Amino acid sequence: MPVPDKRVTIDDVVASIRDGMTVGIGGWGSRRKPMALVRALLRSPVRDLTIVSYGGPEVGLLCKAGKVRRVVYSFVSLDSIALEPHFRNARQAGAVQTTELDEGMFLLGLQAAAWRVPFLPTRVGLGSDVMRLNPTLATVKSPYADGEVLVAMPALDLDVALVHMHRGDQGGTGQCLGVDPYFDDLMCMAARRRFMSVEKIVDTDEFLRLGPPQSIRINRLMTDGVVETPHGAHFTECVPDYKRDEAFQREYVASAKSDDAWDAFRAKYLDVAEDEYQAAVL
Repeated sequence: MPVPDKRVTIDDVVASIRDGMTVGIGGWGSRRKPMALVRALLRSPVRDLTIVSYGGPEVGLLCKAGKVRRVVYSFVSLDSIALEPHFRNARQAGAVQTTELDEGMFLLGLQAAAWRVPFLPTRVGLGSDVMRLNPTLATVKSPYADGEVLVAMPALDLDVALVHMHRGDQGGTGQCLGVDPYFDDLMCMAARRRFMSVEKIVDTDEFLRLGPPQSIRINRLMTDGVVETPHGAHFTECVPDYKRDEAFQREYVASAKSDDAWDAFRAKYLDVAEDEYQAAVL
């Protein structure tokens, strides 16, 4: 069977995102984030988004740019720098709404959406402030003899998922060459539309030369489009292809110190085409 051709451009991806959508963003903290897609989203007129993420700099950037209505997250961190500064500022100023979840609850919300069920039961969150901070969370009583009361974690249904992988083929299959696949597969399965950027598009036969079968985390049924974007996760890490750009990350953090610092950072790195960004940082 011939491999379908799902290759699209970054602009094609952004054109599919509209005001008010719920967008899931893969990766973890400041690791393997689809930053080229995020930068394109920053340049677009789209607003009023709900962002669902194990958050990193994409959350801070989108919040600072005024693109976000709500953030659904279990943490927002730059890893080597504990607190994401632009998200922290937005959170403290009340500029965005937030849904704060335990990491395990967040995972179950993605799994429920992937399985197309309304919720999954869990003990996670019982007896904690998660329930107080999220009064819409409900409990459910086991229908079996134990009668245990559990948290009913609702599905985190996504309109669009954006993920970044190390390698992909033209049909939208994606390969993770790092030690941790994170939960990009669940992000894709939880969404109605799914787009994957990759460091390099390769022939399908190349996957098993590059890694074991388990490294093929995204199958082509999980994606609607694939974009080849070398260094598309910069400045987050995409090991083994490249490490996090710590110097650039510190420059990004410094942009949160004042409006003037942000304006200078944005003019230099964000209000430019992706090829100009790449030329400036690599």
